[in-house]
Amino acid sequence: MSGELRIGLAGLGTVGAGVAKVLRARGNALAWRAGRGLALTAVSARDRKKDRGIDLSGAVFETDPLAIAERSDVDVVIELIGGEEGAARALVESALRAKKHVVTANKALLARHGAGLAALAEKNGVSLKFEAAICGGIPIVKALREGLIAYEVSAVRGILNGTCNFILTQMEATGRPFAEVLAEAQRLGYAEANPTLDIGGGDTAHKLTLLASLAFGTVPDLAGVAMTGIDKVSPADIAFAGEFGYRLKLLGVARRTPNGIEQLVHPAMVPARTPLADVESSFNAVSADAGEAGTFFFQGRGAGQGPTASAVISDLVDVARGAFGPAFGRPAAELAAPRREPAEARASAYYLRFQVLDVPGVMAEISRHLANEMVSIESMIQRGRAPGEPVAIVMITHEAQHVAVVRALKAIAASDKIFEMPCMIPMETA
Repeated sequence: MSGELRIGLAGLGTVGAGVAKVLRARGNALAWRAGRGLALTAVSARDRKKDRGIDLSGAVFETDPLAIAERSDVDVVIELIGGEEGAARALVESALRAKKHVVTANKALLARHGAGLAALAEKNGVSLKFEAAICGGIPIVKALREGLIAYEVSAVRGILNGTCNFILTQMEATGRPFAEVLAEAQRLGYAEANPTLDIGGGDTAHKLTLLASLAFGTVPDLAGVAMTGIDKVSPADIAFAGEFGYRLKLLGVARRTPNGIEQLVHPAMVPARTPLADVESSFNAVSADAGEAGTFFFQGRGAGQGPTASAVISDLVDVARGAFGPAFGRPAAELAAPRREPAEARASAYYLRFQVLDVPGVMAEISRHLANEMVSIESMIQRGRAPGEPVAIVMITHEAQHVAVVRALKAIAASDKIFEMPCMIPMETA
């Protein structure tokens, strides 16, 4: 393919600045990889005068990002503005309608509008690429879309949010409570001033939605994700997990079941000394079960300038080579409507913790309510012999229906021997 690939970049934050630096510093090497030159011809950001330490000479600065989509000297638009609506959505739609390729790191936009944007790209004969939207530098999009297509992927599991993994790792290492470690993560720059999207599971849900679509050939279904964050996780639960031979991780899990597609974001107990359990600090990881091909494991940095810029550049090189293809691995019109697994069909083994009065009959009462819902106990730890004082009873159940365990815990919580709502955490294979 002859001629330079002319690039318009909207957003000069951490990732955008990193992309511009790579394009300037490694232009010759990238041209060799791409088979043609990559030229940054236009940029847009809110503050034109800010010193970003980048040589932007030769690139036109547009104060309105939408102007990039209209320029005749732009072949591909990189959208790094962020947000599922507003300028980001308008820019991507305008670029695709103008028959310009789009590269984006915007997971929220794609989780909400991915199918429609993919259809718009196909209609106009251009590509929509988003390797940087999931787990930064881990090439999981290309793996699911291209590398693991010989056999059906039955499940994907991942540690998809570095902030949460950092917090849980630190809680385990130090025994400190969630709030204290969150404050440290904010001081160190791992967590935002408003960390709700991370610790509440929303960021993981966006990424999981895209992984599920790529793995199963379905329309992205953000509304179908059952989501629980990490803000209620206690040091006690992390410590007890270790005693049972598990580590606690925030997982995004999507799997194909006989009843439909299950999508879960939740703190989960993962067997120790397995690949997912061993992922430390702010790293991300994804495990994909690919039938007869086996299980594939991907690990790397999920955020930051270097890893995310690398993913953006990888997509640019694909565009330069003419490697387009459907955004989600199959034509948008052939993406299946998601059939959600009913909530009542969910089943798992569970970790349960009860804070109880250490008095005669309390264990019998707990056992009776569990038995009434056909929930059986696999193993148990009981601590303390201080009559009249609260103690912990901790157990792992055999596989049971989620709704049955919830009913049992509601009945148990009504007892005057129970101090707080019991803790319930699913067990997850690694």
